[in-house]
Amino acid sequence: MNQNIRSAKFLLAALILPLILTASALATEHVYQVTGPVLAITGTSITVEKGKAPWTVIKDANTRMAGDIKVGDKVAIKYHMVADTIATKTLPAKH
Repeated sequence: MNQNIRSAKFLLAALILPLILTASALATEHVYQVTGPVLAITGTSITVEKGKAPWTVIKDANTRMAGDIKVGDKVAIKYHMVADTIATKTLPAKH
């Protein structure tokens, strides 16, 4: 009986591990990064200078921040894009 339980646990682990690895890979598939000095930081956003342009990224309660970040600090922000709305658009007919 113990052998059957061990075999079942091994089989279960062998089936679950690939699912966990796949989910992890999908979660990080479309991650981007912007690096630059902080121009402004609020409770809901952070703005950095990328090249000569300001980039504002929204942050929320789930955003992990390492340390006490202040204006002027150079930071690397990892972010992903999420669609708010998607609508079809009728394309003009080709002549």
